[in-house]
Amino acid sequence: MRQIIILCVTISSSISLSFAQAKRIVTLGAALSETVHALGAGARIVAVDVTSEYPTVIKQKPRVSKDRTVSLEGLLSFKPDLILTPPNELTAETIRKLKQLGVRVVTINQEYSVKGAQRFIQEVGTSIGMQDAGAKLAAKTAKETQEALASLKKSNQKPKVLFIYAQGVGLMSVAGKASQLDAIISLAGGKNAIQEFSDFKPYSTEALIKANPDALLLFDFGTSSLGGANAVLRMPGMSMTKAGKQKRIISMDGPLLVNFSTRLPIAIRELNKKLYPSAP
Repeated sequence: MRQIIILCVTISSSISLSFAQAKRIVTLGAALSETVHALGAGARIVAVDVTSEYPTVIKQKPRVSKDRTVSLEGLLSFKPDLILTPPNELTAETIRKLKQLGVRVVTINQEYSVKGAQRFIQEVGTSIGMQDAGAKLAAKTAKETQEALASLKKSNQKPKVLFIYAQGVGLMSVAGKASQLDAIISLAGGKNAIQEFSDFKPYSTEALIKANPDALLLFDFGTSSLGGANAVLRMPGMSMTKAGKQKRIISMDGPLLVNFSTRLPIAIRELNKKLYPSAP
């Protein structure tokens, strides 16, 4: 029995030590990069993915690739001892080879909720050997999120919001229920205009008219890719919607909206202000 206890303590100590010794971290996701930085370990990040743009010091980090495709060779070129990744970002074969070479790979999923953000922060903290700091930051973020929710402007009739993900005309999709956009719209006091399907589906004029949203929500780069807010208002069918008639086009920073980590309280407050611009 004593030998088993000693063995367990030894294994536990080894795991804790390996976490603490992760000095060269690659983060493959904006929320992961932001959270590691918020924990005070930004200097240990040696490379990030193309979605990591906040804060400025993170945006200036080397990129593992020019697009969302991440290769084994690209990762190894930065000599990481820890890779933090969302699910399905790396192939099973790539993960297997990395582990064979002694590189620890930790996959962290995101749940798009207040509790999910708290858990996410804690898991990141534990993964990089900062469990206590992770718990404190998670508790701080949860407290600030509850304060943000308590201060929201509201109405009996929640505005219907249609989120359009745009990468130029002809490359558009809309967010359905159970997506991160559906979650942030709900938390900010709005209602997702699309409830017929989950995740994302291609945009169509028919879907726009049928949804008849009170406001359109786009990432700021999406609005720019379509030619600006006025160009969005000139899209076919837009004039037949409440959003088009009232010229309610909301553009916001993409990484902020889908963060669901340390900046969740900020995202909730900013979107709420745009959904209720005339509220006192």
